[in-house]
Amino acid sequence: MAKKPSGSKRPPKKSAAKKKSKTQRMPSLRAPADTLWLMYRKMSEIRLFEEQVWDVYTRGLMPGLAHLYIGEEAVAVGTCTALRDDDYITSTHRGHGHCLAKGGQLDRMMAEIMGKEAGYCRGKGGSMHIADMSVGILGANGIVGGGFGIATGAALSSKLRNSDQVSVCFFGDGASNQGIMLETVNMAAAWDLPAIYICENNQYGEHTPYQAVTGVEDIADRAKGLGLEGVIVDGSDVLAMFDSVNQAVDKARTGGGPTLIEAKTYRFHGHHVGDAQTYRTRDEAEWWRTNKDPIKLLSDYMVDNGVAKQEELDAIYEQVEREVLNAIEFGKDAPLPPPEQAYEDLYA
Repeated sequence: MAKKPSGSKRPPKKSAAKKKSKTQRMPSLRAPADTLWLMYRKMSEIRLFEEQVWDVYTRGLMPGLAHLYIGEEAVAVGTCTALRDDDYITSTHRGHGHCLAKGGQLDRMMAEIMGKEAGYCRGKGGSMHIADMSVGILGANGIVGGGFGIATGAALSSKLRNSDQVSVCFFGDGASNQGIMLETVNMAAAWDLPAIYICENNQYGEHTPYQAVTGVEDIADRAKGLGLEGVIVDGSDVLAMFDSVNQAVDKARTGGGPTLIEAKTYRFHGHHVGDAQTYRTRDEAEWWRTNKDPIKLLSDYMVDNGVAKQEELDAIYEQVEREVLNAIEFGKDAPLPPPEQAYEDLYA
């Protein structure tokens, strides 16, 4: 059985706690109770999916590399919970979490990662190029900063069609130093496009501390020179992400233009599965796992506020684990794409 979220401990039972409905909104809560349950389940899906991707990779069941999202779940879930199904996102090479949070299916994603025809891109995209237009996933991208132009173009399309759809671009601290970031964000600000640019600052661009190659301490400060609002958020706090993105979404839908949000977060694993991680200390990584695990933070909040009992949360976690294991079997049993499909879907 997969391990519970890193560093998690069952809090002591509170005898005075009263049972509350999952759908009841309580004044003390930072989000409706049903939203909290949805967020917990989605973050659990991402965590357990990524743990199994690690296993799938090490067993040789997938081609290419695996870039795990473990530790950053709150950014994707807090963001996508604030979006509508018809809103758009663009993702990165570390994109499984974004796709699952936006509505991607476990089985089709696992099949795609394994290179099978039942996958979202018929096995041709693999881990770094999953897309599902039906729920607004315009594609993960193996190019650093590759989502900026796509997201900005989608936002321009929304404005021209008066559709009030919002476009979210996820990118990392490394991509924040790419020229396309400045060009497209400047364009979005000049044209008041309904775009939200979310920098997942997980402290390292591959193996390099972001401070060593970035001229500002806070990437959100770059917004000042481009004419849009810059916001810094605790990327381990799913409710903080939800609140900040909600505000940015409301602003974008009503013609207020784009927002740049910097989520301070951390990837618990290396840049990819084979990363030796010699560029950071064990103490640093352990501090983040112990103190900033987004699933533990949310589960503690739900228990402390009487929204859930720990046993209920554990039951959800175990149910999701079974679903992920079923997705692996689906991917293993799915056929490989026939050779003649190699000449299909070519546009260059």
